[in-house]
Amino acid sequence: MKRIALRFESIQQVVGNNELSVIVLTDEARQHALAVICDAAITRQFLLRLQHPDHCKNMLPEALVQMLPGRCEMMIYGLHDGQYQVVLADEAFEHNVRIRMSDAVLLSLISKTPLYIEETLFQRQSIPFEEDARGIAIPINTMDMPRLNVALQQAIEEENYELASQLRDELKRRKKQES
Repeated sequence: MKRIALRFESIQQVVGNNELSVIVLTDEARQHALAVICDAAITRQFLLRLQHPDHCKNMLPEALVQMLPGRCEMMIYGLHDGQYQVVLADEAFEHNVRIRMSDAVLLSLISKTPLYIEETLFQRQSIPFEEDARGIAIPINTMDMPRLNVALQQAIEEENYELASQLRDELKRRKKQES
């Protein structure tokens, strides 16, 4: 399986929503970007480390990273119900645990633990990276059900029927998978 190393690029608040932010990851060449939605709590953790790194040296995540035996890596291997599937593993993949995508990015930022994505998944989910872009598109298939429903209502209110149709189709697809 081919994989691509990812790097943290930025975190941006979602316009009109104080509870959500978008983490932007890029490949090492900074040609393509991947958008990851995160909540306000994880956003605070990122901003604390980006704006005041000296205040974090003795915090629990940084202390635990120092206790990790040997080298680890993280792999994004799939997408299910709007959530990226990520595993944290030792180099031999003898021990592994699934973690949330936003936590994997934060761990990578704190510890420099490599974060990889399966190549075909990256090709399917990424968009061309534009350094000076004012925003980034969030793939519909990475939104959870409540966010899809809110986005559908907003698209209908704004009379954006093409987007509403895509959101409706994604909701139907997921409901069909559940049954």
